Amino acid sequence: MKHLILYSAALLLLAACNNGQTNELLQHKKWKVYDVTLPAGTSYNHVQATQAEDLKKGYYSDAYYQFLDNDLFIATISGVPDSGKYSLLSNGKIISITGANGSRNAEHMVEVVKLNEEEFDMKVNTGEYHFILRTRKQ
Repeated sequence: MKHLILYSAALLLLAACNNGQTNELLQHKKWKVYDVTLPAGTSYNHVQATQAEDLKKGYYSDAYYQFLDNDLFIATISGVPDSGKYSLLSNGKIISITGANGSRNAEHMVEVVKLNEEEFDMKVNTGEYHFILRTRKQ
């Protein structure tokens, strides 16, 4: 029993460290979308490939994301900012993005695929398809 308690405490500490590391890498940067691709291992689907290219050239052609203090999230699309709240889940591997009031009624979940000081790739769901938004620090 004592070992189980110590093991659980170690897992909680590790999870807090992973969330902290993810948050530190995300915060106070302006992440600009430069590419929209299909997830690795996705079987080729002409409609999905075309939609990824259209999103890259259209909706995401001028898109930025910022993660700030107090869990503030700002998405700027075509020069129009929108804010909300974010929280890290699953040891910093999932980001929950909600409205400014924190309501989960309009929650969006993104999976962190790659994150370092310069690059942040996230898996997003658009309609029935998944895409990887590739971003770079500005």
